[in-house]
Amino acid sequence: MRKIIFVLIIGLVHTFNCIGQAPKKQNASEIYHDLQKLNFLGSALYIAAHPDDENTRLISYLANDVKARTAYLSITRGDGGQNLVGPEIRELLGVIRTQELLAARRTDGGSQFFTRANDFGYSKHPDETLRIWNRDEVQSDVVRAIRKFKPDIIINRFNHRTPGSTHGHHTSSAILSYEVFDQLNDETFYPDTAQSYGAWAPKRLFFNTSWWFYGSQENFEKADKTNLLEVETGNFYPLLGLSNGEIASLSRSMHKSQGFGSTGTRGSQIEYLEFLKGEFPNDKSNIFDGINTTWSRIEGGTAIGNILHALEKDFDFKDLSKNIPSLLKAYKLIEALPDGYWKTIKSEEIKNIILSCSGLFLEAVADQQSSTKNGNLIVNIEAINRSSSKVLLHAVTSPVISFPSTLVATPLKNNEKHQLQSTEFTFNTDTFSTPYWLDEKGSLGMYQVKDPSLIGLPEVSDHFPVHFQISIDGVSMDIIRNIIYKFNDPVKGEVYRPFEVLPEVTSSISEKILIFSNSESREVPVAVRAGRDNVYGYVKLAAPEGWTVTPSTHQLNIAKKGDSQSLIFTITPPEGQSVGSLKSTVYVGGQEYTKELIEIEYEHIPYQNVLLPAEAKLVRIDIQKKGQSIGYIDGAGDAIPENLKQIGYQVSTIDPDDLGTSDLSEFDAIVIGIRAYNTIPELAFKNKDLHEYVSNGGTLLLQYNTSHRLVTDELAPYPITLSRDRVTDENSEVIFLDPNHMVLNSPNKITQNDFKDWVQERGLYFPSEWSDEYTPILGMMDPDKPQSNGSLLVAQYGKGYYIYTGLSFFRELPAGVPGAYRLFANLLSIGK
Repeated sequence: MRKIIFVLIIGLVHTFNCIGQAPKKQNASEIYHDLQKLNFLGSALYIAAHPDDENTRLISYLANDVKARTAYLSITRGDGGQNLVGPEIRELLGVIRTQELLAARRTDGGSQFFTRANDFGYSKHPDETLRIWNRDEVQSDVVRAIRKFKPDIIINRFNHRTPGSTHGHHTSSAILSYEVFDQLNDETFYPDTAQSYGAWAPKRLFFNTSWWFYGSQENFEKADKTNLLEVETGNFYPLLGLSNGEIASLSRSMHKSQGFGSTGTRGSQIEYLEFLKGEFPNDKSNIFDGINTTWSRIEGGTAIGNILHALEKDFDFKDLSKNIPSLLKAYKLIEALPDGYWKTIKSEEIKNIILSCSGLFLEAVADQQSSTKNGNLIVNIEAINRSSSKVLLHAVTSPVISFPSTLVATPLKNNEKHQLQSTEFTFNTDTFSTPYWLDEKGSLGMYQVKDPSLIGLPEVSDHFPVHFQISIDGVSMDIIRNIIYKFNDPVKGEVYRPFEVLPEVTSSISEKILIFSNSESREVPVAVRAGRDNVYGYVKLAAPEGWTVTPSTHQLNIAKKGDSQSLIFTITPPEGQSVGSLKSTVYVGGQEYTKELIEIEYEHIPYQNVLLPAEAKLVRIDIQKKGQSIGYIDGAGDAIPENLKQIGYQVSTIDPDDLGTSDLSEFDAIVIGIRAYNTIPELAFKNKDLHEYVSNGGTLLLQYNTSHRLVTDELAPYPITLSRDRVTDENSEVIFLDPNHMVLNSPNKITQNDFKDWVQERGLYFPSEWSDEYTPILGMMDPDKPQSNGSLLVAQYGKGYYIYTGLSFFRELPAGVPGAYRLFANLLSIGK
């Protein structure tokens, strides 16, 4: 199994109580920094299309320099990108990139929001983007996010005026923001969100421009800058010990799946904001000019501001508990305010500061990492007051589990631990732990979310809350902590993970694509995992018409939670070509369980479980191949080796360090994974060995690389120039430029039918120039775009063949596209 990770936002504030994360333990400088933010009542929303599109310098500047409440609205979760850290693509990559954005926001101090839009891949025009996304739905999500967050300032990352010149998702994000800006305060404009969150009127809209959008530094210097604001984002923060550029690079480096590690910068850095709509600021050095960002902004706020500004001036860094009386006085005044947006935000912010100053540690730890909906769970409570303040614990309650009640409040004495344990057999919930946007089957462009209150959230917060009803020096407050799980690792020490609720049983068909190249039967293992002790039942596989599954059912008997049982079914395909789904259902106690449990774990994001339908794709292909032994040099992460094994190839992984010492002649062909020449430095010095292999009669197939950050410019034995050219329409016409070429004829006759049912795109990063030694095989184009002939190039070199392709085999083979397998087999068979 693979493994993912999981974080949590409480309510609307950017202070995170992270499920599966160690509790935040602040020092005095960090607490003071939060106090400064408490005294700023203004907000800014940054809007772009994908994870990693955001300008972390500007987000960090707004959050840490201006002290504004700052958020990033990413229209998508980046599901359509590539993955440099593992094999996950599509929905699972979207989960990873969601967590990377949350990690970035924890670093730079912002909050994170999304729409339901699915990153369906590169789009060349916003018209296509907004058609596939469903313009009305994604626009309603943008309106929802703005009305919920209530920003004074909105900043677009991209230019709304240049459709067709860049990624359609990018331009669309700016178009959506620009077009809704003037209507946000109209209650008849998407009235459902106006009723839920109120209409809202942001003060101004900017475009975060730079010389890049002008084509060159020279053009930018000549441009009229009347409407541009210059913002210094290179300041140093003594309280944090970092410059803004250093924080921004740490945040940017959280996008590890995209290879966006960044080196910290110091010194002056100017960001430019082009005014688009709203009220133009009189002071062009202050984007909040003319906006009241003090406590006097809200009715009854002036007295609160007087207390907190005095505290900010006389803050005691040495004895934090001495700050508590003023904080409690301000907290009581905040709680007495009329209900409203800023009351909600500032109440949570000041509670967190009070807890930090008191050293009050509250935690609810499960005795197991996962449970079923009615499992016998024990939750252990730890409460400790590490200050001289008088702290009383009045009650511990939870909607999902019971705790012993008491008639007398428990004093939490200074530095004395208080522990409490939940009542046995009382855990009860109707919620499974899985990314909420994957619960329902969506469309190509949009995820489906049943509960409107979840739309826009990065994930569900407070799944399993525990309420600590406390008083500090006589002031009562309710503190919420989610149930978590932790354990001790011999190397890492204390490790936190999310507590999760999982089904009683899950099943998994290990091979997600089952390719049958002939009519022979295959054994298919199904792994069944118990979510509790003593699981008894049976398993059944459902296949499309024409396919045969034997036996019809398998009995199941698993004694221990967490154990698995492997069951073998025999699948027989039909005679002719056929594509369909194989679905696994487990029957236990009169209930049907149809989910697979996927675990994803990387060091830079929290651990998380994902529940997806337990199914695989069945593909019966009429396919022939020549050669048997394939060497594979892993690139930035793909599943092609496993896919090749499905059609009978013997695939061996080649360590780049072994090139030059290994005998490559044993391989009929060698395949190099995607972006290998972007990510494997050793290849810069090993090309001569690969080219020698080709010269001696081998076949070398190199999949796409980007022109940015190549480890060598000499990818191939003959000159070739990479570009950003791509064809994003997966249904685009394919033209056979050399119909008689062997890769289109042997051993499989390639026809137009082989380019049906491709997914996401035809290909990407095609070469734009190549020497005469290459033969271009295929031509293709997006609508209203010139034809590209660089998707597949073949050259004879010595006795062998060199092939460069930008065709998206790394997507098509895992998706079980029959024609992609047939064409790939031809490429590997060339010269045999």
